[in-house]
Amino acid sequence: MADPALVPRRGTAGPRYAGVAINMFTVYILKSIKNRRYYIGHTHDIIQRILRHNQGRVKSTKYGAPWKIMLTEEYNSKSLATRRELEIKGYKSGIKFKNLIGL
Repeated sequence: MADPALVPRRGTAGPRYAGVAINMFTVYILKSIKNRRYYIGHTHDIIQRILRHNQGRVKSTKYGAPWKIMLTEEYNSKSLATRRELEIKGYKSGIKFKNLIGL
């Protein structure tokens, strides 16, 4: 069984590890192994979010599971993560997007 101090807990300040709040947001790009489509999003808890995607619990990615992580970037605030997510979505499938994920 995992040490309770290391298990993520949710609260108003976000996940906590050993009593210390972790206030990072992750922008991520996923690729569907099934249909080779991409998904771009941001989250406060990347592990739980990827699990939800792969369990079919996210409506927009339900039919593409399983998903693999192509890229993650961390930001100190939700607004920065949201801004970056929208920036990436702005050049999805273009040359900038391909360069970003290494194609």
